[in-house]
Amino acid sequence: MYDEEQQAGRPERGPLAGFTVGVTAARRADELGALLQRRGACVVHAPALRIVPLADDGELLAATKEIIDQVPDVVVATTAIGFRGWVEAAEGWGLGEALLTRLRGAELLARGPKVKGAIRAAGLTEEWSPTSESMAEVLDRLLEQGVDGKRVAVQLHGEPLPGFVESLRAAGAEVVGVPVYRWMPPEDPGPLDRLLDAAVTRGLDALTFTSAPAAASLLARAEERGMLPELLEAFRHGVLPACVGPVTAVPLQARGVETVQPERFRLGPLVQLLCRELPARTHPLPVAGHRLEIRGHAVLLDGDLRPVPPAGMALLRALARRPGWVVSRADLLRALPGAGRDEHAVETAMARLRTALGAPKLIQTVVKRGYRLALDPATEGKYAEE
Repeated sequence: MYDEEQQAGRPERGPLAGFTVGVTAARRADELGALLQRRGACVVHAPALRIVPLADDGELLAATKEIIDQVPDVVVATTAIGFRGWVEAAEGWGLGEALLTRLRGAELLARGPKVKGAIRAAGLTEEWSPTSESMAEVLDRLLEQGVDGKRVAVQLHGEPLPGFVESLRAAGAEVVGVPVYRWMPPEDPGPLDRLLDAAVTRGLDALTFTSAPAAASLLARAEERGMLPELLEAFRHGVLPACVGPVTAVPLQARGVETVQPERFRLGPLVQLLCRELPARTHPLPVAGHRLEIRGHAVLLDGDLRPVPPAGMALLRALARRPGWVVSRADLLRALPGAGRDEHAVETAMARLRTALGAPKLIQTVVKRGYRLALDPATEGKYAEE
């Protein structure tokens, strides 16, 4: 499940050390993965979709010719990669200069700063761009100005914008859609399926989304496999869904999933958010004179990262649910993944767990009863009352 080559050389310390984060992005996945790894995370990448350019597509050629033949009053550019792809495709058809001439004669709106950069790189200047980078704010501006009788060209960003387009048409605008590229499911669903399996078995601590189509694609694949209820349950209990912004979160929120989002809709702030959220979900325990913090696939013991096998993590989590209390072998057996009915599996996994921790006294054996975390006496009363 883990990409060992990508993990080679990453630091063992960092705010995300011991946590596993899933990345669903198709574009800029390497950048996001590197940011996470530099902060200590183990990264599992599986693109939830692929981008299909339409440079040779008849739809894009027809829309381009239509705009050249009749200049629109307003042009809405939604993504930098899409706008650049449109201009490059037009140049390939020998229509580049004609398209840029028409765009210079229109009111050009940019959804955000990256699109502004692409517009200016093409030698054009945008009329306006919203501070929120939200298509809703672009729509509000257009409707407030009035679009009745106006011709509005909208560069589509991988999926149709039905609410946006329909609102403009209802207000009297003639809308020309410019489909520069489309989102499609991945050609090989294997990595995405493995990511889903890791999510529902809590092999991930967080799952990141940088586009709404990626979130929708993941949910659709889970539904195809009959595991959507398990995925939604994992998002509610155990796997943190982190979205780069509110638009990206819409497909998840439509399923009742609460997400976290940074204040600035960028990859850096998204990673910083995870650096705060994931450690805050752990609860350090004073055990046998040590400070024990249980993370996704490892523990921090007095600040040192100690990887723990999955079976050992299952036992440790079961013990930590009632720190200081004895947990029976039967209960621990039920916590082990696929252990069957032989309580000897508990003893084997416990021996490996103690070896991984490097501090055997953290877990006490209570003869004929089970095991317990050796909680420091000063705190036992507190946890006993809980």
